[in-house]
Amino acid sequence: MPRPNENAPSEARLLTGFGNEFQSEAVPGALPVGRNSPQRAPLGLYAEVLSGSAFTAPRAENRRTWLYRRQPSVVSGAFAPYAQPHWKSGAAGGVAVPPDPLRWAPTAIPQASAEALDFIDGVRTVVVNGDPEAQTGIAAHLVLINTSMQRAFVNADGEMLLVPQQGALTITTELGVLTVSPGEIAVLPRGMAFKVAVDGPTRLYACENYGAPFRLPELGPIGSNGLANPRDFIAPHAAFEDKPPPVEVVRKFGGELWRATSAGNPFNVVAWHGNLVPVKYDTRRFNTMGTVSFDHPDPSIFTVLTSPSDTPGTANCDFVIFPPRWMVGEDTFRPPWYHRNVMSEFMGLVHGQYDAKPEGFRPGGMSLHNAMVPHGPDAEAFERASAATLAPVKLDDTLAFMFESRWRFKPTAWAMQAQTLDRAYAGCWAGLADRFKA
Repeated sequence: MPRPNENAPSEARLLTGFGNEFQSEAVPGALPVGRNSPQRAPLGLYAEVLSGSAFTAPRAENRRTWLYRRQPSVVSGAFAPYAQPHWKSGAAGGVAVPPDPLRWAPTAIPQASAEALDFIDGVRTVVVNGDPEAQTGIAAHLVLINTSMQRAFVNADGEMLLVPQQGALTITTELGVLTVSPGEIAVLPRGMAFKVAVDGPTRLYACENYGAPFRLPELGPIGSNGLANPRDFIAPHAAFEDKPPPVEVVRKFGGELWRATSAGNPFNVVAWHGNLVPVKYDTRRFNTMGTVSFDHPDPSIFTVLTSPSDTPGTANCDFVIFPPRWMVGEDTFRPPWYHRNVMSEFMGLVHGQYDAKPEGFRPGGMSLHNAMVPHGPDAEAFERASAATLAPVKLDDTLAFMFESRWRFKPTAWAMQAQTLDRAYAGCWAGLADRFKA
């Protein structure tokens, strides 16, 4: 079984990372082992398998978990449509916009007395691409929460990567409970029921990944050490609820939301084993790699997780962070260079200051630089970096992130109509004059 984590007694540290087998039981004897598995599951439980890949996927890619539960998930009710007009899926959910850089200021969290928003109702889709039916692309959401979920949610379209920005999350899943605070992330498998509790106004970013499940990136020339370490991903210990049904279950299926009143509680798993598990990760454990001579490294050097596409090296989605780090270089411009990229970049700021946008990019805000849209340091950052004394500098108290995708992002109507849209964003480069001297 996973070794207990001394800092979180309800959770377990994964010692070998994604793609390996784990097990946990809330009651001793609930988990069958090998040939001791009887005709009937122990303790009157039902055996059920959640498959996150095709049955015949290569062993290294095959993901599934056996669940031993008090009632199987087939104990459910008939589903009816559930209206949530701000949750969009696939490129069809976006609107056409010119190839401009876009930026949004932080969006305020409504008061619960004015509008009660749990995780489901609080989703505000910002950008979309791909197609959940074709299992390609992602959606990037801003989630505004002021009340805890009293129901369960199942996303049959994709896995969810959650990045808290304000307020901690208590995430109850079928396999147990994870507590995730700003600076940490959570990855919830496609098809697994969960609910989110909060202790106050909460804002987070979410990536809904329709493509290949997230995994650790290959290290290539870096070698065997660096970036995110597999042992730092945390899985939950088995836990189950005694709350009697009925329970409302909302399911995302085919880009639409549906709800039913279930005759069984989805959080009734007493024991489990497998490699399709929810996890959390503390970004402070990221082993940052960087230059010690010249040139700012490509953002790929900060990749935590990747969802590969059918083109090697070109991701359906990369999850990239820009954490505290030392800036050391001999004779170089240290912020990111001006560039155009075949990959599309959606960024958010959890806390602190982003070095390439010291003023205009604020915690809780967002930016979008689509494929081949020029971007880079604003005029202030350029002037400061060009004149700086080149000594070791520590970038501290900062955490930005990026959802990077091979597919072009389409903003939603909500995003383009938001009062937080910075319509003067491109002006941050207006001071970059022509200084050519023949």
